[in-house]
Amino acid sequence: MTMLGFGQRVGQIIQMAYVVEDIRASIDWWIKDANTGPWFLLDHFWADDQVYRGESSMADVTIAMGFAGHMCIELIQPLDNNLSVYREIIERRGYGFHHVGLCVADVDAEIAVYEARGYELAFRAKVPTGGAVAYMDGGAANPGFLELIPATPGMDEVFTKFWRASVDWDGSDPVRPFG
Repeated sequence: MTMLGFGQRVGQIIQMAYVVEDIRASIDWWIKDANTGPWFLLDHFWADDQVYRGESSMADVTIAMGFAGHMCIELIQPLDNNLSVYREIIERRGYGFHHVGLCVADVDAEIAVYEARGYELAFRAKVPTGGAVAYMDGGAANPGFLELIPATPGMDEVFTKFWRASVDWDGSDPVRPFG
């Protein structure tokens, strides 16, 4: 397995994600109570090629990412009421855990592997770090979605930048721009 710049390997879980009602309040909790930061905030993220449950979709979310050790923590706040994997979890069980992110070399190949295991493709969209992510739904017995994250140089660069900022973080400049 290929080692990534932030200490995880391709083929492993690299991210834990939570859907939140108020991203600023959630960031504050992670900083004050979990001593995790800094956080990198993207006020709006949407892709014009979103596909949710086989249909074209348009969900707008705010996201924040920070690192706890070598694990990326992602916070996601939906900004609209459009149908999405985010609203689906909120309606199913409320705010909280949403997905684990698995770094993969080939998203399309892994979609086929997970579909053969009984998973269903719930969401797909291009991401600015290269390629497209896919959210796989394993059914009601699973705690949330499994996100397949493409192991692109852009993803490794961004995640490594965020991880490096967390190493020896002294609490200064706790919320930073994503870009």
